[in-house]
Amino acid sequence: MASSIKVEILTGLALFGLGCLAAPAMESRIMSVPPTLDPYLTKPRLTFRPDNTFKITIFSDLHFGENAWDAWGPQQDVNSTRLMNLVLASEKPDFIVLNGDQITGENTFRENSTVYIDEILAPINAANIPFCSTQGNHDNQINITHLEEIQRELSHTALSYTRIFPSGGEYAPGTYWVPVYAHQNDFQPALIIWAFDSQGGVSEGANSTALPDYVETSIANWIQQETQLMDEVWGPADQTRGALAFVHIPPHAIQAVWETLNSTINPGLDADALGQGSTQATADPSSAGKDQPFWDALNANVKNLHAVISGHDHGNEWCAREPTKNVIFCFDKHSGYGGYSSTGWGHGVRNIVFSTPDPSVGPETWIRMEYGETHARITLDKNYQ
Repeated sequence: MASSIKVEILTGLALFGLGCLAAPAMESRIMSVPPTLDPYLTKPRLTFRPDNTFKITIFSDLHFGENAWDAWGPQQDVNSTRLMNLVLASEKPDFIVLNGDQITGENTFRENSTVYIDEILAPINAANIPFCSTQGNHDNQINITHLEEIQRELSHTALSYTRIFPSGGEYAPGTYWVPVYAHQNDFQPALIIWAFDSQGGVSEGANSTALPDYVETSIANWIQQETQLMDEVWGPADQTRGALAFVHIPPHAIQAVWETLNSTINPGLDADALGQGSTQATADPSSAGKDQPFWDALNANVKNLHAVISGHDHGNEWCAREPTKNVIFCFDKHSGYGGYSSTGWGHGVRNIVFSTPDPSVGPETWIRMEYGETHARITLDKNYQ
């Protein structure tokens, strides 16, 4: 048990969550029980099912609002909504992650850009499934910002577990974590879902300028502080807590991983060449390596990290181990009908299913296509290469 002074300090930090949108005021009272590190005191706890499973479905690169001025663009949103309804009805996940590029902000109109969030939320609200989101480079554009999207999301559903990072600014506010518990009354969670804002795109307005397209350096310190607080309140994570990390733009370290892929070990579509054009942040030499502090801190401090998962590259579905950190990286599946695509790529989601809260047991993951076909099934554990 921590000392009474330590408990007093942690109570305020824990209730605030070091990144919570709204939180009770700091309390200056001595508690006789351990503090509760829970940034979602007003929301239902996310828990594993009674059979000890937990299923996550990831929708990535939905790109609503494409070509808002003609008939083709709105039809893509209709198609994407159909896909979401089909997937949610059959998969029935416990949690959803929207992993960036919800809206093609350069194609929308300033006066109604955030309304597309309502369209995206409609299938989720109808299915009554909790979710969280990251934002991508197309979510920061002349007609929209990350902050505006998150604010709209939080104001139009009670199911969102997205939070606003106080010091992230208008263009990179979406960095936070979500706890998932094995049982409703457990003191500490069995799984932490981490979400990181990789910035990107351009600032809004007629005189917009390019924004950095990587997780900013200051997040490295935040990761260290958050994990230290978790260890102080809950105890060390080594045998107790697993983790998943979501970030829209792939870290730069993945460039080298792509160059060594093996289609047998790393199944799934590999149709986007990393480092070319809009498909990878490394195309901008000024960005190269600037996310290294984030990458170092994530892998040094977040224990039992099952995988780091990105969208952004619509033609990629594969998973592979990043050797410098010995961590598995996976691409999502391009879910939306908006955004670039090519013949044969199709649309779908990535599923991740935990069979137990035990962090030493890796989850299974696979690609599920719109009408139910599945492929690229692997297990995210120490045996995966």
